[in-house]
Amino acid sequence: MRTSESARRRGRQLDQPIRHGQLTRRGPWRTVAKTLGFTLGVLLVSGGSVAAVATWDLASSVKPGVHLAQAPGDKAAPGAEVSAIAGGVNLLLTGTDTRTGQGTAFENSAGLEGSSGAGNNDVTILLHIAQNHQSVSVVSFPRDLMLAVPACPQPDGGTTPASSRVMLNTTLSRGGLSCVVLTIEKLIGIQIPYAAQVSFDGVTAMSDAVGGVTVCLATPVNDLYTNPPLHLAAGQQTLVGADALSFLRSRKGVGDGSDLGRISNQQVFMAALARKVVSGGILANPITLFSLAKAATNNMVLSDTLTNPTTLVQIAVALKDTGLANMVFLQYPTVSDPTEWGRVIAESSAAEVLNMALVADQPLQLTGDPGPGAVRASSAPVVPGPVTTATPQATSTSPPASTPAATPAPATTDAMLPTSVTGQTAAEQTCTKGN
Repeated sequence: MRTSESARRRGRQLDQPIRHGQLTRRGPWRTVAKTLGFTLGVLLVSGGSVAAVATWDLASSVKPGVHLAQAPGDKAAPGAEVSAIAGGVNLLLTGTDTRTGQGTAFENSAGLEGSSGAGNNDVTILLHIAQNHQSVSVVSFPRDLMLAVPACPQPDGGTTPASSRVMLNTTLSRGGLSCVVLTIEKLIGIQIPYAAQVSFDGVTAMSDAVGGVTVCLATPVNDLYTNPPLHLAAGQQTLVGADALSFLRSRKGVGDGSDLGRISNQQVFMAALARKVVSGGILANPITLFSLAKAATNNMVLSDTLTNPTTLVQIAVALKDTGLANMVFLQYPTVSDPTEWGRVIAESSAAEVLNMALVADQPLQLTGDPGPGAVRASSAPVVPGPVTTATPQATSTSPPASTPAATPAPATTDAMLPTSVTGQTAAEQTCTKGN
């Protein structure tokens, strides 16, 4: 009897409509924050799992790469773990001035007449990471440098013949990214297995991705010839997006109005960016690194040796323990061309010292000033960092393997560069000098 009554009560309860309590509504940012927190938690437990997901997301954004002549074409398989690339790195970055595909602000008749299609490599920079990852050299080459250029294969077939005298910034239109690489390889005597090409919109996107860069201005900087025009007051200025692009492109507004002044101004920006990346812990955060790598793959033309989803991240991780004092930004040494006004040629004695040091994988020591577009900030603090050295070895010529970096080798003497070589370390606080 009791059992029957109990059953009837349960039946009535089952027949009752189900009443739900009022649920708290969650805004989209709260959902994102909780998801990010969960992801960070997973990262602490298993870095490989997060890297695998990030690798898949990054791989979906990678475009076909450019094959570099004389550079190895084999690519390592994506790794599950985020570790520093093994050995040294030579990577060439070119900035094209093409107006094609850069939006209505640049795609006017005057702009397209000045540069379209592949464009000119107005910026050519070599990143050299030592075999033991204890030193980094970032070499900027003047766009007006006259030099010998080897035969360059055309992207669509055929070959452009070699020439004994060509202006560096024409090599991109002469034979694409591979031609720029071949030219710098011939100039220095090293192999460069990695390369990337960035346009105006790519620079804007990358500056947005890092949240802007704060630079020091010793004097106001005004340049009506950039797009948008620059009107920056003296002091600390945070540059992002289109303003960052104009700052990096400014020539008439900084230093002596030459391309050499622009290079030293760009080094102020790059050194400030290095300090932000290192002090902000970006190099120790795989999630942030994969986010930046995705911004790069979306906005750059890469060599096929960089289309491995983890390669860019592994190269960045190699810089994690280098130290700001061991990151050297310098301009390739030049003198005025005696045969053509407005052009420069390599300063043979200083260039030989630099070339030999890069081939031998030696850390570089600067003795010159920051260049015509920059001054040292006398009252600014200098970021501490021990200067370590590396053993001379052949530079890396193979794509990365997903293995930890080798144990640092015994130290040797740094290469002391002549005073004619201008530049700075990332540990030095410098300020841009307007003209």
